[in-house]
Amino acid sequence: MTKHEELIASDYRRYQGEDVDVYFNKEICTHSGNCVQSLPEVFDVKRKPWIRADREQANQVIETIKKCPSGALQYVEKRDVQ
Repeated sequence: MTKHEELIASDYRRYQGEDVDVYFNKEICTHSGNCVQSLPEVFDVKRKPWIRADREQANQVIETIKKCPSGALQYVEKRDVQ
């Protein structure tokens, strides 16, 4: 099973970007606000869709996701998909 399939099976929603797809699971989010504070161009709760992965470079999006304390945010880099 691919990481994408695992995330979808675990109730994550996918937000597609050109270089990286961002996944979010609202059920486990603790609303720490790290993502919104770190990259407001990408993570904006006042907008729909609230995640736009292409608003910043993929490496910046990934670094922000890695800091998510709850694990509610995950990612799959497009170069990792065969």
